Amino acid sequence: MIRVVRIGERARQALARSRGEAIALAGFAGGPYFTAAGELIWVGARPPAMHPRAVITEDSAAGAAALRFAELPAQGWMPRPPPSGRLATTRIAANIRALCRALLAIDKPRGLGALLAGTPPVFPLDLAATRVRALARAYRRDDAQDVLSASTALLGIGTGLTPSGDDLAGAALFGRRLLASRSGAWHDVAERLAHEARLRSHAVSAALFGDLVRRESFAPLHAIAAALATDDHPAALAAARELTPIGHSSGWDMFTGLVIGITGSLGDGAKLAAQRGRERHEQQGRRRRRKAPAIAQAKELRGGRYSGERRARLAHRRGQRRRLTRAP
Repeated sequence: MIRVVRIGERARQALARSRGEAIALAGFAGGPYFTAAGELIWVGARPPAMHPRAVITEDSAAGAAALRFAELPAQGWMPRPPPSGRLATTRIAANIRALCRALLAIDKPRGLGALLAGTPPVFPLDLAATRVRALARAYRRDDAQDVLSASTALLGIGTGLTPSGDDLAGAALFGRRLLASRSGAWHDVAERLAHEARLRSHAVSAALFGDLVRRESFAPLHAIAAALATDDHPAALAAARELTPIGHSSGWDMFTGLVIGITGSLGDGAKLAAQRGRERHEQQGRRRRRKAPAIAQAKELRGGRYSGERRARLAHRRGQRRRLTRAP
C-alpha cells in the first residue's frame, strides 16, 4: 500500500474509479507514468511541479509494475481559473512583456526560449524558428484558423518526452484563452489540436498537451496568469522561475508560448535580434576602418617599391643603350 502525500484532482478521480489500483504505462517501463481506469497519472516523490495528473508519494514508485493506494484524499489539487474581465485581461497583456524582460535578465533561456532573447535556438530547434514566428503572426492577427494551421505545423518538433513544439503551441493557446476565455473559436482550436496530438505523439505527450490547451496544466503556469492579472510582479517572476526549470527545455518552451499567445509576438525578441544585427554590422565596419590605414599603407609601400624597381630597371636599360651607342 502506498501513502499519498498530495494528489491532483484528475489523478484522484482516476484512482477512485480504479479502486486505488494503477498499472505501469506500457512502453515506459521504470518511469513514473501509470494508468488508472484508462487515465494517465504521474506517481513519485519529487514531481517537477504540481499538476492535475500528479500523485505525490512518500517514496518513489519508479520500476513498479503495479501500485495499490491505501487511501485517497477527499479532494485533489486543481488550478483555479485566473481573474477574468476586461481589467484582468488588460493587466495580463500589459504585464507579460515586463515579466519576460525581468526573467531574461536573470536566467538564460533554453530550447525555443532563445527566440525571446533574439538569438537562434540550438540545432535542431533552429529549424523551427520560422514556424514559431508564423504562429506569432497568426496570434497577432487573432485568426483562429491560421493559429490551428501554424500550431499543427509545430507538433512533434523537438526531442524529449514532450517535444518543444508541443509545449510552445499548447502554452500559446493557453495564453490566448486567458484573454478570450469565452470564445468558442478558441475552444474548437483546443479540441482539434488535442486530437492531432493524440494522432501524432505518444500517450504521455498527448495527454499533457491536451491538459495544456484545456488550461489544466502545471501549477506555476497558472500562478503566472493569476499574478499577471493582479499586478503582482514579484509573484509572477517567482512563478516563472518555477516553470522554466521543468524538463530539459519544456518550461522555457511553455513560457515562450505563453508570451506568444498573449502578445502575438516574441516579446522583445525581434527587436533584440535586429539590434544584434546592427551591432554586428557596426563591429564589422569598425574592424574595416581600423584595418584601412594599414591596408592603404601596405598598398602604398607595395606600389612605391614596384615603381622604384621599375625606374631602376628602366634607368639601367637606358644606360646600357647609351654605352652601346657610344662604343667605337
